[in-house]
Amino acid sequence: MRTSAAGNKPTTSRTRQRGFTLLELLVVVAIVALASAGVGFAFRDSADSQLEREAQRLAALFDAARAQSRANGVPVRWRALEGGFRFEGALPGTLPEHWLSRDTIVAAQASVLLGPEPVIGAQWLELRSVANPQLALRVATDGVRPFAVQNVQP
Repeated sequence: MRTSAAGNKPTTSRTRQRGFTLLELLVVVAIVALASAGVGFAFRDSADSQLEREAQRLAALFDAARAQSRANGVPVRWRALEGGFRFEGALPGTLPEHWLSRDTIVAAQASVLLGPEPVIGAQWLELRSVANPQLALRVATDGVRPFAVQNVQP
């Protein structure tokens, strides 16, 4: 004969648990959440992320060229070229001259002066992607702070 703690009904073959425990439900919800997050990242628009990566990279390159210009006392000018760009006045081989993505184009302001003065004046340029022409990002500075990436509203 089976014994049980006081207040518990003895289990027989006729009484069975029905439904799920709270822990089982939480595990299922967590798995569904992780799967949906993975699908969301898999379907993220690659053109948007590539353009954002290019803009962040260009902002960092502008700041590096600006620091190099101030250190050497030589003006550095950035110019957009077909399929790439050039830092005129920078030490040769120190800064790249090509985009990471071939879809990147400069939509406005094809030249930026990066020094050697500590205050360079407000400057900006607009980047667009050939794959998604509606998306535009602006790489800008007020002349004192570092370059930053901003969304351009259509």
